[in-house]
Amino acid sequence: MSALICGSFAFDTIMVFHDRFGNHILPDRVHILNVSFHVPEMRREFGGCAGNIAYNLRLLGGDPLPMGTVGEDFAPYAAWMDRNGISRRHVREIPDTYTAQAFITTDMDDNQITAFHPGAMEFAHHNRIDEADGVRLGMVSPDGREGMLEHAQQFAEAGIPFIFDPGQGLPLFDGAELRRFVELADYVCVNDYEAELMQERTGWSPHEIAQRVRALIVTRGGKGSEIYLPERRIDIPVAPARELADPTGCGDAYRAGLLYGLLHDMDWETTGRMAALMGAIKIEHHGTQNHGLDRAAFAERYRESFGRSLDWSSP
Repeated sequence: MSALICGSFAFDTIMVFHDRFGNHILPDRVHILNVSFHVPEMRREFGGCAGNIAYNLRLLGGDPLPMGTVGEDFAPYAAWMDRNGISRRHVREIPDTYTAQAFITTDMDDNQITAFHPGAMEFAHHNRIDEADGVRLGMVSPDGREGMLEHAQQFAEAGIPFIFDPGQGLPLFDGAELRRFVELADYVCVNDYEAELMQERTGWSPHEIAQRVRALIVTRGGKGSEIYLPERRIDIPVAPARELADPTGCGDAYRAGLLYGLLHDMDWETTGRMAALMGAIKIEHHGTQNHGLDRAAFAERYRESFGRSLDWSSP
């Protein structure tokens, strides 16, 4: 039971500036801005939505098939995927390009300056859904604009149910395009900010979107999440985190829980809680792919968090 996850792969270079940007950026001189920040701390992480979701789904014991386009510098990431048992057969290398990359500098007030290079991600449309076999469920997550449009259409034409997860790619689309995504998708998953932006652009409320899909899932960070079904709404409580190390990638971990539950025909209450717990486990670790998972420990923590047992075999 494979999930084809269309989306980005990226290298995230995170640097820490041991001061405050405000001490070096003069408001009255921004028109001639020329600053340099000494960053003694730096780490490079494997990221991108397709990579992150696939990593988390694999931790749960799922069978992810990430589909994305990468550059000639992808070798270290490829080796990481191999070590973690994640398929690369739908990862296409684009000659003369770099893998998408984010360069993030954080100061002592947790302000961030980020530069993002899309690189090979812009060629996502070179991949086609019909190139993958044995797919039961799909996902269209942030990727090149043309790739997202084409993959949604291809999933629908192939009769493969899929989750539309626009994420940071949502501003790329106008109201008509977003309405079309909703009409093609079986599920929509957004955070609370994205839900408001989607409502503004489509003119559809969450309940109206839910009438057009099997479920609309809205995550609300520390306030839990909501699953809108055509006939009712299910409120999913937040899973307590043992520490708050790094929220980056929590949404991708949550989405892996959704995929696992849907692939195994679990009820929405269980699926949502598994997704919430995946997000809590991720937030306890720096980076997006540095956490592990033991199934027995996960089941015990599920019981502690929600007061109910987790049946991995459901149904």
